[in-house]
Amino acid sequence: MASTKERKSEIMKQFRRTETDSGSPEVQIALLTERINGLTEHMRVNKKDHASRRGLLGLVSKRNAMLNYLRRTDRERYLAVIGKLGLRK
Repeated sequence: MASTKERKSEIMKQFRRTETDSGSPEVQIALLTERINGLTEHMRVNKKDHASRRGLLGLVSKRNAMLNYLRRTDRERYLAVIGKLGLRK
């Protein structure tokens, strides 16, 4: 299921750094995580959907690159994001 506009704005409110922030790494990582979780559920039901699998792998790769960037630039923000999202246990 695609993320609704309300869900996206809710995620942005939760992870933004300033009132008008919509493109910081934290927001982008949170939005990607939402899409990844949705596609993961889709893949559990539709095991032979290889096009969606390819898209899922691309999203995971993009999120991983953003997490690596955030880890390099600001360790505290990185730890806060993975803590909130429950990533890398």
